[in-house]
Amino acid sequence: MSHPPVRFGLVGFGAWGQFHAQSIAGNPDAELTAITAPSSASRAAAAKAYPRARIFGDHREMLAATKLDLVDVVTPSSTHLDIAVDALNAGCHLLLEKPMALSVADCAKIVHLAEARGLHLAVGHELRLSTQWGEIKRRIDAGVIGEPLYVLVELLRKPYRLGASGWRYDPSRVGSWVLEEPIHFFDLARWYLSSAGDPVELHAYGNSRDPARPGLYDNFSSMFKYANGAYAVVSQTLAAFEHHQTVKVTGTKGAIWAGWSGALDRTLEPSYFLKVFDGTTVEEVSFAKHSGEVFELRAEIARCIQMVRGEAAPAATGRDGLWSTALCLIAEDSIRQNRPLPIGKLG
Repeated sequence: MSHPPVRFGLVGFGAWGQFHAQSIAGNPDAELTAITAPSSASRAAAAKAYPRARIFGDHREMLAATKLDLVDVVTPSSTHLDIAVDALNAGCHLLLEKPMALSVADCAKIVHLAEARGLHLAVGHELRLSTQWGEIKRRIDAGVIGEPLYVLVELLRKPYRLGASGWRYDPSRVGSWVLEEPIHFFDLARWYLSSAGDPVELHAYGNSRDPARPGLYDNFSSMFKYANGAYAVVSQTLAAFEHHQTVKVTGTKGAIWAGWSGALDRTLEPSYFLKVFDGTTVEEVSFAKHSGEVFELRAEIARCIQMVRGEAAPAATGRDGLWSTALCLIAEDSIRQNRPLPIGKLG
């Protein structure tokens, strides 16, 4: 039985929003019905690139004027709450870029509204859909390394781009740099250690090269632990070059080591590897499809189409997004207080 294409409304047409647009338009089961962009220049660029899409300057106009199945939100973090609430109240499913919002209370508001409306909410933790990072989870779940006890997720990269009107360097709009990228790694580590339950304590450190922005941490590290003794380390520097990510996982009988490198995070021809030790032999895993942010985004759009059609659950739910946001905010509190902090019940 054939399905009509899923109608997407895209809110945001910046650098990453344009990749979302490409992924939607490139999927034969999707229709890029409408695009909202804040500036006349970005609206003109959207109209030129996607002449069949309706172009708007405000997401509320888009919601009122078009019939959409799903709204994809790729805008500065401080705008997420209002757009998400409006989209859900308009009866649309939602793909919401991370962080969901800038506070746990606002994340919970979005989660509860989606549940009350009976709508699907997916959060943009696209690394879960990676051929590489997802394979690590599959090996853990298959018991290849035994019970996982330790996870390291580490990133060395070049500094962030400013973003439209400098939003990524504005704490009031970005929230924090911990929410901007380490949030992905908190989600991965928590996902890999899901068999241990919920983390119970977190301790973090951070510093900045620029005295004018001490709260935006160029170097950041955090450790969070579980009641069974398992723990994870999430570490990042923005004071380096290119884009290089490492994941290491050890369990009661084996271990996993993976790495990814590219000139940029959106490199189309990266180098990457995954080695798995089952306690006896080492396997170097090969992949039919590239690992990388652009490829994972395409998989995320495909998963959202399945989600709208009732064929699959979100790769990362609203409650997953709430947890990753909360861990980032607790990490920042830990840095400010210079001590480990307890993690209460969330979600």
